[in-house]
Amino acid sequence: MRKLDTNALQMFVAVAQCLNFRQAAEQLHMTQPPLSRAVRQMEERLGVKLFERDTQHVALTPAASELLPRALRILALLDQAEQALQTHQPAMRLRLGMTSSMESDLYRAFTDGISAEFGNGAGAALDTVFDASPRLVARLRARRLDAAIIALPTKTFDLPVLQLGKQPTLVALSSRHPLARRRSLALADLQDQPVYWFERARQPAFFDHSHAVFRKHGFAPRFLLEPHDHHVLLSDVAAGKGMALLPASFAAISRSGVAYRKLKEGEELAAGLGLIVAEGHPAAALLRRLATETLG
Repeated sequence: MRKLDTNALQMFVAVAQCLNFRQAAEQLHMTQPPLSRAVRQMEERLGVKLFERDTQHVALTPAASELLPRALRILALLDQAEQALQTHQPAMRLRLGMTSSMESDLYRAFTDGISAEFGNGAGAALDTVFDASPRLVARLRARRLDAAIIALPTKTFDLPVLQLGKQPTLVALSSRHPLARRRSLALADLQDQPVYWFERARQPAFFDHSHAVFRKHGFAPRFLLEPHDHHVLLSDVAAGKGMALLPASFAAISRSGVAYRKLKEGEELAAGLGLIVAEGHPAAALLRRLATETLG
């Protein structure tokens, strides 16, 4: 059985370079007493004294001075071996879902950040899919996605959700409509207008939340079934077929004939964003950090 191992060498080098057990312990992310015990045990196994120490200082013995350059070379070789093997590891595959309730450009900084991080050596293939939040949750539970940005509220069962920012609701209407002359609108202003709205099956929890707000304000217009394709929806809005209540991210879509106006009740109808990451995924910490920075 060998008297030296990697762990022992790392502790020896830390103490030898710091010449201070407290500082060496901090460098090794441990406390001083177990480090002192480990060094004493190492000296007992080797049968030599490595450090002269008293309450004032720590000094290398001749044996430690001879061991230190060899220990540094051994640890450097181990680092080189690990780095060489990393080039042969298969690329990580990240399957990312994003709610189709938001305009796709909203996620650009998030996905660009992932690509940039992976480009710095993490090595990964990014597969993205857009879908309704309940279906994204189902895919995550079935392990067919690694992570997803969903709209809130959404029933997530036992999956932990990192809550991010909120998207207030705005009004999209034909730029030729008389109401487009106003800088902001209220639900009461839309009461007699045809309004596009999605079917409950696409987002049941948010649908129910929104209709509770509608009832609170006595809002009961003539609802039109919202097309799944947002570009078709905006084309219909531009043609004056109806108005739409959309998350604020859609204002980034510049569409001839469409005007976007702030909604007085927009914060009440705001859709939240949340990140879910599959348990134990190696990129979990990275995804949470980037989502907080770009979507928080």
